[in-house]
Amino acid sequence: MTETISRPASAPTGTATDYDLVIRGNRIMTTAGEVAREVGIRDGKIVAIEPLGNNLEGAEVIELSAEEVLLPGLVDTHVHVNEPGRTEWEGFASATRAAAAGGVTTIIDMPLNSIPPTVNVDALEQKRAAAREQAFVDVGFWGGAIPGNQGDLRGLHDEGVFGFKCFLLHSGVDEFPHLEADEMESDMAVLKTFDSIMIVHAEDSRAIDRAPTAEGDHYDKFLASRPRGAENVAIAEVIERARWTGARAHVLHLSSSDALPMIASAKRDGVRITAETCPHYLTLIAEEIPNGATAYKCCPPIREAGNRELLWEGLLDGTIDCIVSDHSPSTLDLKDLENGDFAVAWGGVSSLQLGLSLIWTEARRRGIALDKVIDWMSTKPAALAGLNSKGKLALGYDADLSIFAPDESYVVDPAKLHHKNPITAYAQKPLSGVVRKTYLRGQQIDSQTPAGQLLRRGMA
Repeated sequence: MTETISRPASAPTGTATDYDLVIRGNRIMTTAGEVAREVGIRDGKIVAIEPLGNNLEGAEVIELSAEEVLLPGLVDTHVHVNEPGRTEWEGFASATRAAAAGGVTTIIDMPLNSIPPTVNVDALEQKRAAAREQAFVDVGFWGGAIPGNQGDLRGLHDEGVFGFKCFLLHSGVDEFPHLEADEMESDMAVLKTFDSIMIVHAEDSRAIDRAPTAEGDHYDKFLASRPRGAENVAIAEVIERARWTGARAHVLHLSSSDALPMIASAKRDGVRITAETCPHYLTLIAEEIPNGATAYKCCPPIREAGNRELLWEGLLDGTIDCIVSDHSPSTLDLKDLENGDFAVAWGGVSSLQLGLSLIWTEARRRGIALDKVIDWMSTKPAALAGLNSKGKLALGYDADLSIFAPDESYVVDPAKLHHKNPITAYAQKPLSGVVRKTYLRGQQIDSQTPAGQLLRRGMA
């Protein structure tokens, strides 16, 4: 286990080699990979990275054990906190505790399912007021693009949102209506004028309307109700509207591997398009989901094993840029656990605390190194949001870090998670990799004293 050494009060201070915190170990995940280093932290920043043995001095010194790796904190750019308005689903205190327990040090909150949704500056201020005194990790905010709020987009941008989310079909909540493709294009043209980004829930409403009903407890019926074609058509729209406007666009929670060639081709053409996927699409498969198991319901849905394999290939070849949680919780009753009706149950998977372990468990089985996982879950999401001081263990970056034991294992117990509602699709799943400690700007997160900051675009 980690050994912590506190310097005596009589020790000299103020020298150039004197740091608030020094972390030493044989396994430090720098931008050069996993190497033996000493990391010096001062005023919340990484200010020194030296070869192990240089004996940097600090007010506190942590010696990592042989089985521990020091990682940069994860950046999760797709989290539904739901406060204010639906705090019984999830709130900032519970969500950010869960994030910290999973090695996540920065989240960006989606503009729904809170009430009001973040579609104007006043709603953004209500979000910030709710988060300000209870965030255990740093929190930023996406704005929303809905019919009729084009005039609010620049104001939200100037107030620091990281970009704008829209839906191309019903969002699941009436207070956040969807855009038609032409409306999305019009908003994208506006965003291009100040180089913001449109992030899109890409499923086509017409394809969904013509698909079979999801009614009942059979997962295969639910899967058929959200066909790959609905994603493919919508993603094609996003690509072409980004091409025509020159705006930046991002495909959220990609589940259809059919869309990968389109995205790859658009990138080669110079279209400013990126894409993400999520742990549930990379670790779960439709063939193993029991009937009535509505904890697995999400939109777009978890698809077949062959689809999952192609998503991993898309990550490895760079077509998919990053992995984020799409943590979308609800109360237990909304999951319709008693009846298991997929047409009735709320669609969303809770995994904010589990993402690193989930992806590492699957990655190591495939022979994928830990540094790739960190690239997908920390460096690339930070780049997507323009978080220039986060996502890497490098000089000048925030000292947002976690101590991770990659070979330690555990079994998921929903009752032990910090998520507000004890339900997860991963209950009783054995996982590899345990986050032992998490640090925000060089201070260990204790889950008692909220020290997270509210982030604005361009300031982090």
